[in-house]
Amino acid sequence: MLRIEDLDPGRCRPEFVSGILEDLDWLGLTHDGKAIVQSERTDAYADALEALKAQGLVYACFCTRAEIAQSLTAPHGDAGAQYPGTCRRLPDSPERRSSAPHCWRLDSGKALALAGLPGWTEYDGTGFESSEADFGDAILARKDAPSSYHLSCVVDDAASGVNLVVRGEDLRPSTPTQRLLQRLLDLPEPTYFHHPLVTHDDGRRLAKRDRAPTLQALRESGVDGPRLARQLLDGHLPLGFRLTEA
Repeated sequence: MLRIEDLDPGRCRPEFVSGILEDLDWLGLTHDGKAIVQSERTDAYADALEALKAQGLVYACFCTRAEIAQSLTAPHGDAGAQYPGTCRRLPDSPERRSSAPHCWRLDSGKALALAGLPGWTEYDGTGFESSEADFGDAILARKDAPSSYHLSCVVDDAASGVNLVVRGEDLRPSTPTQRLLQRLLDLPEPTYFHHPLVTHDDGRRLAKRDRAPTLQALRESGVDGPRLARQLLDGHLPLGFRLTEA
């Protein structure tokens, strides 16, 4: 299945979607059925958010990024801390919400009290347990987008019948919050496979700012797409790349 996650208006453009389709076609990878486009599924995310609101598990947050950063660098703060919960203590004000930009955050304390600490299982049978330190008051709907990554992906995974979530190990910290949302929304629990990342030969992560080679660049240089896909499947990376240690 193919899912186009295009809820971020600042980063998502039609040409990026076209690039994804061109890359997959070049690699010889096809998908079954119609692609899921998240911008066409905002009603489903709104329903999930309303279900959490009905349980009293979310609150409106009016803080700006600058205000949050300032609160976390104050003398009593911790630069690595989660959102400090500034708006969690505010009474709900429909009047303010109607006129002031705001996002919706999960009240992790209430959510954990209701659902308990979730765990998950990796594809090899390894079980993972979460701790309270793994949770902050995650954003579920942004000021400029109808849903966050956390909420939209668990809703879509369930709707699509996904039973194995495969993604990079850099996203493992997202799993506790998503498992918690699955419990709160009574959604099925998938198995997870957090795989190593492809890096430069010196261990640096591939990044646009470093002008890391793209699939488009490989294609334009004459690399055979299906052959590259077979090599990757067999664990053989092109010269100049390596995997992070699992």
